[in-house]
Amino acid sequence: MTAADKYTIETITHIHTWVPDKLFSIRTTRPAQYRFIAGQFARLGVAKCTPEGESIAWRAYSIVSAPHDEHLEFFSIVVPNGEFTSELARMQAGDQLYLEKMNYGFLTTDRFECGKDLWLLSSGTGLAPFISILYDLKTWEDYERVILVHSVRDPGELAYRELIEDMKHHEYFGEFAATRLRYVPVVTRTQTPGALGKRITELIDNGELERFTGTPFDHARSRVMICGNPDMVDDLRKQFVGRGFSVSKRGQPGHLAVENYW
Repeated sequence: MTAADKYTIETITHIHTWVPDKLFSIRTTRPAQYRFIAGQFARLGVAKCTPEGESIAWRAYSIVSAPHDEHLEFFSIVVPNGEFTSELARMQAGDQLYLEKMNYGFLTTDRFECGKDLWLLSSGTGLAPFISILYDLKTWEDYERVILVHSVRDPGELAYRELIEDMKHHEYFGEFAATRLRYVPVVTRTQTPGALGKRITELIDNGELERFTGTPFDHARSRVMICGNPDMVDDLRKQFVGRGFSVSKRGQPGHLAVENYW
């Protein structure tokens, strides 16, 4: 397999900074043949110059954009002195990066059967795949309620908040989002109007999340997707398994689907 068979070269068309030197989103061109399922991730590459010559550093990024969008969008944190993100953060519109032709991941709603309440529990940049899932018509065809929880340390890190809250006015999805979508921002370091203030695990332990949303965790109705930092993902998975929820596996649908975002 040649390099051209493995990846394409895409152009950055837009960069949005959420928190300077910390959080940003990039939008790129999309190959006409590139297909993915909402919730999956791509592998992006940036060129690196080393004493041995030029190489490509690769990293996995969940796709923010919807399967039907003409562009691709990704949400990134800047890792200080990180081999990949430091390079990516220096890029500008017009610069190019590499995109593997294959996509990956099983954080997709087809991991479930039945269910009426879809819980999307995220921390930090783990929000990314859930934005894509919100813009997938199948989500709204399959579920009566969608509860999106996004936990961050500081209020400025609530990326995409305006987009999520304005989804009820969307031309195509507004009729669903207006009555079925519940967005729950969580800010753990400072009191923030309209946001809960404890870690998601604690909000579940004390029942506050269920009371706040008016939606109980129920084996028959609840399907739960978890994405974020590995500690949060692992803690929540153990918490739900302890309550009798099962993790979905290939060919064996359950109640939970998880992804370690980094």
